[in-house]
Amino acid sequence: MQHLTTTSKRWWLLIALGFFAFMTNLDGSIVNIAIPLMAKNLHVSASRMEWTVSLYLIVLSALLLPFGKLGDRIGKRRIFKWGTGTFVLGSLMAGINLGFNFLMLGRMVQALGGAMTLANTYGIVTSTFALAERGRAMGVVSTFVALGGVAGPSLGGLILAHFSWPMIFLINVPIGLIALGISLWSMDNGRPQPGAYDGVGMVLQATAIASGFWGLNLAQQSGFSDPLVLATLALAFISLVAFLGFEHHQSAPLLPMSIFRVRIFTLGVLTVFFIFMVQFFSTVLMPFYLEDARGLTPGAVGALLSLYPLMMVFFAPLGGWLADKWQVPAVALLGSLLIAIGSLLGATLKLNAPLTVYIISTLLIGIGSGLFQSPIGDVVMSVVPKAQLGIAGSFNALARNLGMVSGTAVATTVLFGTMSHLAARRVTTYPANHPEFFMVGLQIAMLVAAGLALLGAIAIALTIKPWQAHEKN
Repeated sequence: MQHLTTTSKRWWLLIALGFFAFMTNLDGSIVNIAIPLMAKNLHVSASRMEWTVSLYLIVLSALLLPFGKLGDRIGKRRIFKWGTGTFVLGSLMAGINLGFNFLMLGRMVQALGGAMTLANTYGIVTSTFALAERGRAMGVVSTFVALGGVAGPSLGGLILAHFSWPMIFLINVPIGLIALGISLWSMDNGRPQPGAYDGVGMVLQATAIASGFWGLNLAQQSGFSDPLVLATLALAFISLVAFLGFEHHQSAPLLPMSIFRVRIFTLGVLTVFFIFMVQFFSTVLMPFYLEDARGLTPGAVGALLSLYPLMMVFFAPLGGWLADKWQVPAVALLGSLLIAIGSLLGATLKLNAPLTVYIISTLLIGIGSGLFQSPIGDVVMSVVPKAQLGIAGSFNALARNLGMVSGTAVATTVLFGTMSHLAARRVTTYPANHPEFFMVGLQIAMLVAAGLALLGAIAIALTIKPWQAHEKN
């Protein structure tokens, strides 16, 4: 382990990691609320402006594995510091307001920097903190990661209430510069490791991820039966198969297949995928329920939606503390089960149900998510060889992003598919004349979410015995 020389520097380093974990995840969702204003100001259609969100997520996700591998080769901290500067530059470019094309370029630069930082964050934590402190350290970073993923709409609304849309990007600049300064002071660069780089593998996996994300994004608008969606997803599948086949024959693969022989790691990232899918069911669906179905004021909606991130803020550190005291997978299992119970309760929501039903459901999902975030990072990162920490951390981040995008796609597909079936026509928005159609779609979607959470709970439960053996060794 490469521990930093002083305790204070280690925790300052953690603050820098947390800041960037928050900002890079936040920028995947904060733009959504500003799309109407941005489209009007830049004189482009809202559907075209949606690509400012999609492009960011596609580029970020496609580059996670390459930068994780590069971090293992030339130093995770070195790549992280390069990424902080790149992300700040991209934020400045996106906020200058020189037109739509320059905005898209800025978003690509942001995503490039975000991939460099996110791919190496968990690897840096694992190599910096001893096992006795790692749960708490993971708890801090996981809190920032989770908050960044769900706080976008509420924080974006707050910024837009007082400033014009460029501020949602420019606010990253001073915070990013502070984090960059902390990084330069608290991190050494580490020693480069010799080895070849798998360029073909990088292209194949980037094609698979980019086309897969693009296909899922298109499916939300056109449905999975659309020919372009089918062609894009087919390209993703073919590229993925080609990538996996190519990696098996490489001496220095981008993604070593041997890492999946570590049962705890494989089950851990599978759990991450399922649970992040479930979290985005609530993020996508509940604003429709509160604002459209219940007719609550924007202030009331914002207050009720904030319960979810608030619970994560409070309970993620507790999850890290419990992980240091108890068996790590058991804490993640507890969180997964609470998410499943909360989702199941969400499936009982009705138009005239007391708001306490929504509140209890959201509290359970938020508490469960908080307890889950910290230990799952420890589960995934503590069982891989030191030389593979970068690629393990980047794959964990990729599983998280895949879960977010897949959760959004599946939630909207189930909701609008159910409403379309009941209406005997295609429904693409909230059916104001038939709110009962929406409620049926919401209930079915939340049942699906509960099932996915249970799959995640089963996956993490299967790591408990192997983890006991790992701790003994």
